[in-house]
Amino acid sequence: MEQKEKSRGTDDHVSLIRDYRSEVESEVLSICDSILKLLDSKLIPSASSADSNVFYLKMKGDYHRYLAEFKAGTDSKDDAESTLSAYKSAQDIANAEGSVFHYEILNSPDCACSLTKQAFDEAIAELDTLAEDSYKDSTLTMQLLWDNLTW
Repeated sequence: MEQKEKSRGTDDHVSLIRDYRSEVESEVLSICDSILKLLDSKLIPSASSADSNVFYLKMKGDYHRYLAEFKAGTDSKDDAESTLSAYKSAQDIANAEGSVFHYEILNSPDCACSLTKQAFDEAIAELDTLAEDSYKDSTLTMQLLWDNLTW
């Protein structure tokens, strides 16, 4: 819309559009930051089941993705990395739960162990690339995978 108004030569409209866009971006940033703080300080640490942990980690990834979509430069890259880390942690937990399903419901312990070992090996390979906060989340997930392997 800004480009359209610019091409028409209506500078007063362009200024209004920029101001409004800036206001909306500030609100989005504030809302996303508030939600991410709530997820990190309360919801993820107190998640009582794997399902809720996966849900909250996916939500964390989603909100970092929203931020990465409109930020620029280093800020966008940081949020993109946080997005990937949260999604990876959620996926690792979901994979562990899938292995539990194979073990307990399908009575297929070999498949369950194979899925768990695969998820664990993938997590180990990615561990060195994570930021400190993501590293902590991932090591907790890996402990869950290891516990499932060694039952």
